[in-house]
Parts: sequence; structure tokens; C-alpha cells
Amino acid sequence: MADFSYTILVADDESSVQSLLCSVLQKEGYNVVTADNGREALKAFRKHTPDLILLDIRMPELDGIETFKAIRQENQDILVIMVTAYGTIETAVQAMKMGAFDYLVKPFNIEEIKVVIKKALKMRNISKELTVLRQELSEKNTRNLALSKSPRMQEIINLASIVSKSDATVLLRGESGTGKDLLARFIHANSPRAKGPFVKIHCGALPETLVESELFGYEKGAFTGAVNRKQGKIELARGGTLFLDEIGEINPGIQVKLLRILQDKEFERLGGTDVLKTNARIIAATNKNLEEAMQRKEFREDLFYRLNVIPIHLPLLRERKEDLPNLVEYFVDFFCKELSRSSLEVSEEALAILMSYDWPGNIRELENTIERAVILTTGSVITPQVLPHNINHYKQRSTQLLSSSGERPLKEVMSDIEKQIIIKILEETGGNRSKAAQRLGISRRSLHYKLVEYKLDFDE
Repeated sequence: MADFSYTILVADDESSVQSLLCSVLQKEGYNVVTADNGREALKAFRKHTPDLILLDIRMPELDGIETFKAIRQENQDILVIMVTAYGTIETAVQAMKMGAFDYLVKPFNIEEIKVVIKKALKMRNISKELTVLRQELSEKNTRNLALSKSPRMQEIINLASIVSKSDATVLLRGESGTGKDLLARFIHANSPRAKGPFVKIHCGALPETLVESELFGYEKGAFTGAVNRKQGKIELARGGTLFLDEIGEINPGIQVKLLRILQDKEFERLGGTDVLKTNARIIAATNKNLEEAMQRKEFREDLFYRLNVIPIHLPLLRERKEDLPNLVEYFVDFFCKELSRSSLEVSEEALAILMSYDWPGNIRELENTIERAVILTTGSVITPQVLPHNINHYKQRSTQLLSSSGERPLKEVMSDIEKQIIIKILEETGGNRSKAAQRLGISRRSLHYKLVEYKLDFDE
């Protein structure tokens, strides 16, 4: 049985048809609203906001097609099933081309009515779930990126927000774990394509023989084992975004075909002769030096320039340490919820160790570290004891920052940590303030103010 949470509008000028449909639907447990003509149907639609509409094609005052057009202008997502006699099936098919879900033919098959309506409501639920998931994804991406306080990351976020409104090809560059996947999803979720699919293919994780078939799809019999036709990622991304992760790993043969997609928006399946079109937006990412790859003739120059329309370089985590406390807090809260455990705090000593570490694996390494810490923590506070050995070996250096007697305010501790980071970066850059400021993700002037504040003397 269905339940009365679903409301179905039945619009038909024949009282016998209206009565039959109401009887069938109410026995199935649906809440039913009726209308005798097109104008009444519009009023009922606006008043009751039904989940589904059964709309007769031939009605007085306003026929079914005109009523359907008016409804769709106000609500693109509403599901409508056209009701037709044999003589107007062609009109019902026309309505389906305009966006109607299906049609029912008089005289009715009662079981068919039940099946079609259940199918429509199932589709409605799936659509709503996808909308919620997309909203959650957009909010999650926005929230993750909003955690960043570094000027460099703020510039990147602002650029990504602007770029998301266009269909320009984007090339994301940066070391593994810097958040290229996250930024690609952010661009998609904030674009006009947000309701379309986000399709990802990791070019470096698949054997060369599989990358081509995964990207372009194949026809039945294209190769041994191709027993059916298969759509490729490019087809699946139609109307949305195709994210090509580790684009630098694809071979020259596939590069030529990918260039054709970027230039002409067309391709062919493996083993096929039909030229297919795609309107998918392309975002690519790499941690490889593509300029060096071009010099070695491993990557095509024409493809590089097609991909490099909007280049975005993501900084290393150690170059934006000021974001680390917020990221730590976010991942702790996230994994506490994921693992269904009570909230945890991070001790000052543990935070000092995390701040002093260089994070060669970037945000991905931080995320894994915090997940491990949350799992291993038995009390209410994350301590250095649950951090990995390679990170915890910084303990002695960090503990020195906390060696004064008694507890100190977190702000004071963080200032000491910031001072030590600035000293370390300046030492590594030979006192070059411009390079140090770039690695710290701050302006040269801001670095100067920090040197004055901490009474540090570094001459260039």
C-alpha cells in the first residue's frame, strides 16, 4: 500500500473516468485531488502542490497540452502523466517530448495505472534524493574550502567561483593530496551544470588499455570480451562535468582523441563509426610537470594549451599552515560523526606537533592522520600518543614551545608556533623574504609586520 503523504491531482472532464481513477488511487492509499477542466487543474495545482498529475488531453476551457505548458512554466520538476484516447496518442507523445513522464490510454488497464504511477513516484523520490545529495555536496565543498584563511587559498577560491559560472576548461595543478578533486567538485557544484552529473576518471589508476574504453565507451564486438555496447565517461557526463584526474598519464594516442573532444565536441566509441556529440565541461588535474613532459614529447603541446585555458595551482599544506587548526577541527568533527562517537578535543601539545609537521602528503595525509587519531582515542582528548610515529617524532621540538610552567592561553601557544614556522621558512629560503612570504601564503608586507611583532632580524 502507498500512503497519504503522496497527493495526486486527477484532471479529467469525464466524470466516469475521474471516478474510476479516484477509486483506484484511493484504494492504493494516495490522497486524491480532482479537477474538471484545465483552469481548475491549474488552480488545484497551485493550491495543493501535488506530487503527481494525471492530465487528460481533451478538456474544456484549457486543453491538456496548454495546461501542461502552464504547469511546467511554474514547476519544471513536477511529474505529469497524460491521459489520452487512442485518437490522441500522437498528441500524448508530443507532450512526452515536452517533458511529460508517460501517458495512459483509455480504456484503462487498472494494473498498468498502478505500475506507471508507482514508477513515476519512485522517479520523483530518486530525483529529490539526487537534489539533496547535490546540495549536500555543494555545501560540503563550500564548507571545506571556506575553512581556508590563507590569502593564497582565498584567491584560488575566488577564482574558482568566477570560473564556475562559465564552461571554460580548467587545469588544476598541484602535488598529490592538495585538494584538486575537492576544487573540481566545488567548481561543478557552483556552476549552472550543478544538476548534471559529475563524472570522474582517474587516468593514472587504470591500465592504458582500459583508459580509452572507459573514456569513449565501446560497441559490441569491439574487442574480446565486449559482449555489449557500453557508454563511456564522456557520454555519461553529458550536461555535466567530466573530471580527468592525472591527465598527464594518458598516452599520445588517447591525447589525440581527447584533443578532438576539446576542439570539436565529438568522438566515436571504440569499434564504432557513428560520430557522437558531447557538451560535457572538462576539468583536468595533474601533479606532473607537463612542460617537462612536452619537452620529452610525452605530452602534446596543442592539448596542453587547450586544457590550460584557466590554470589553477593549489599550494602545499605546509605553505598554508594557518589553515591547519581549522582543518584539524573540521576533520575531528567529521570523523566523530562518521564513527558515531562523542565529540573530541585536540590537546595543545598534539596541535603543536601537527603544526610543526611538514605534511608531504598534504590534506589527504592530514585527513588520514585525524581519522586514525579519532579511532585510537579512548578518552575525550586527542593526545600525541595516538599520532603516527613519523609525525610524533616532532614532539620534542614542539614540547619546547609549551615548556613554561602552568597552562597558557591557546592564542599565546599559537603565536609561538607561528613564530617558529616563520623562522623555519626563512632559514630554508636563506632569508629571502619574498620567497618566504610566498611559501607562507602571505604578502611580503604581512611578513614584515610579523618580523617586527616577533622581534626577528632576518636581513636579505
